[in-house]
Amino acid sequence: KNIPGHETFGMVCCTLKKEEIEKNGLTVHNLALEPIRILVNKSNPINDLPEEKIRAIFRGDIKNWAEVGGQDKPIVVVTRLHCKGRPGHWKTILPSEDDFRKERLDVKSASEMAERINDFPGGIGHIGATWDYKDDDKVKYIKVSGYEPNAKNLANKKYPFYRQLSAVTAGTVTDDLKILLNEVRNGAGFKKASKRYGLLPN
Repeated sequence: KNIPGHETFGMVCCTLKKEEIEKNGLTVHNLALEPIRILVNKSNPINDLPEEKIRAIFRGDIKNWAEVGGQDKPIVVVTRLHCKGRPGHWKTILPSEDDFRKERLDVKSASEMAERINDFPGGIGHIGATWDYKDDDKVKYIKVSGYEPNAKNLANKKYPFYRQLSAVTAGTVTDDLKILLNEVRNGAGFKKASKRYGLLPN
C-alpha cells in the first residue's frame, strides 16, 4: 500500500543489483556498513589471522589449523552463500561461490552458522556483527590482520569483510516517508545499535 498515508519501506542486508532497482522502480537509502565477523570455536587458540590466510582457508588452500599456528586439527569450512546474484556481503571474502572450498558445510541461516561452529572445534565461518549469541554458544570471532570488526576499522578500510545495510522504497518518497527514514537513520535506537554492533553509518 505504498500510497500517501500508507507509506512503506523495506530493509535489505545485501546490496541490490542495478537491474532489480531499475525494474521495480526502487530507491535505496544506505544506512550502515556491518562488519562480517570470522567465527571459530572457542576451543580454538587462534584469535587473529592475516586476511590472506583467511581467504586461503575459505578457498581450501589451507586445510589444517597447524598450518596457521593452531592445533593439529582439520579445518571445517562453514559457509552461508545467500543472495548469490547480488554484489557485496560474503563476496568481500571471496568473489564467487566457485572460489570457496568444495568440501564445506553450507547453511541457510545465521543461527545454523553458529550451531555448526558450536559443533565443530575445527570450524570456521562468517556471520554479520548484529547476530546475538546464546549464553551457551561455544563460538568467538577473531581479528583480521590485527583489526577488530568495528566501525573505526571499516571507516579506515583496515577491516576487509562487511555488508551494506539499507532501506528500500518504491515510487515517490513522500514527506512522511522522509521523516520516517530520517528517524531510522538518526534515531536513538539506531545510534544505540550502531554502537553495540560496530556498525558504520553511511
